[in-house]
Amino acid sequence: MNADIRWMKYALKLALMAEQQGEVPVGAVLVRGADVLGEGYNSPISSNDPTAHAEITAIRQAARGNSNYRLPGSTLYVTLEPCPMCAGAILNARIDRVVFGAFDETSGAAGSVTNLLASRLFNHRCRLTGGVLREACGGLLTDFFVSRRKPAGR
Repeated sequence: MNADIRWMKYALKLALMAEQQGEVPVGAVLVRGADVLGEGYNSPISSNDPTAHAEITAIRQAARGNSNYRLPGSTLYVTLEPCPMCAGAILNARIDRVVFGAFDETSGAAGSVTNLLASRLFNHRCRLTGGVLREACGGLLTDFFVSRRKPAGR
């Protein structure tokens, strides 16, 4: 669990980078052992790309760096429970384990709304650990959305 906390803190730093750019603060890092394979943070607004979620960015970087679209033996740390799109990419990349911070009660695909990552419908399943640094990850998102909803000048 110590490694999970360390890597989630890394993902939180990436989430802060997204926030600094006006993006929803979600960060992700993909590791194998002690090696970072890929990292990313949300950037769909700035990139005009609806697929530019933190997980997708980290997976793309890792796949390019490994010259392979399959990433067995890897663990993805992400500050927010993956959505269905990201869950599909995780399954296709054959990522072994997903560790996430905050649960997403509206579109989470790792147990909150549905659980695509452990579904027997697919030929690959991931081991899941949710709620790692849940308060820090969720608090960052809550604070971001509260600040966005405040009227100008307040």
